[in-house]
Amino acid sequence: MNLPNPADLLPEMATALEAHLAQRQISEPRFIGIRTGGVWVAQALLDALGRDDALGILDVSFYRDDFTQNGLHPQVQPSELPFEIEGQHLVLIDDVLMSGRTIRAALNELFDYGRPASVTLVSLLDLNARELPIRPDVVGSTLSLAANQRVKLTGPTPLTLDLQTLAH
Repeated sequence: MNLPNPADLLPEMATALEAHLAQRQISEPRFIGIRTGGVWVAQALLDALGRDDALGILDVSFYRDDFTQNGLHPQVQPSELPFEIEGQHLVLIDDVLMSGRTIRAALNELFDYGRPASVTLVSLLDLNARELPIRPDVVGSTLSLAANQRVKLTGPTPLTLDLQTLAH
């Protein structure tokens, strides 16, 4: 399987995001990336949009519902939100949407900071493997993988996608 090149997807995603925000009459969105890959995609997307907005960073490790099963990731860092959440129009960005559990965790964390006016979800890849009813508003590409396959984003520059096969 040939994976798409993120550099090819980002300009289309930027155009789609601008159209989505304009349709919803959102003129001052706040951008938030989910650590780590989502932050890389968010920064690349801001660059593609020609924006230098402050970028919020979420680390959802403590909010995941599988925290007790998987334990704590050794690289947990605090979230950094350099703006208010209450009443803001947020653009939440992640690299790969798989089960939807990371996005659910991100929403739970964001609502602990306040009630946003809206949340637009942007994802570089949608793997069509949802366990929760969560869909991106803007997506770079949609893929269907075998059960033992995963996609890993490496970066931040250049952003590249690698197909990994899990051992059984």
